[in-house]
Amino acid sequence: MARQYYVYIMTNRSRTLYVGVTNDLERRVYEHNSGTSVGFTKRYRIDRLVYFEATSNVEGAISKEKEVKSWRRSKTIGLIEATNPGWKDLSEGWYVSGPQQ
Repeated sequence: MARQYYVYIMTNRSRTLYVGVTNDLERRVYEHNSGTSVGFTKRYRIDRLVYFEATSNVEGAISKEKEVKSWRRSKTIGLIEATNPGWKDLSEGWYVSGPQQ
């Protein structure tokens, strides 16, 4: 099976945007949400996955990440709202809270 790479956008309550790329979306979102990811996402409490797209091409994923980062905010918001108009957290329900049974 081909490896998957993800370009993703996360946000917080005040809609500060963070664009990233990863080969393990669930792990990366967990790192952002748990506060183990240091820097910008921890400082601004970036905790909601609002957009992602997958590709099997790492160069394509990195290129798309750079492209989205260069956009005006309004264009990035348009990308999010085209697929997620309510800005719902797409990772909701991915993680079980509390001890494993």
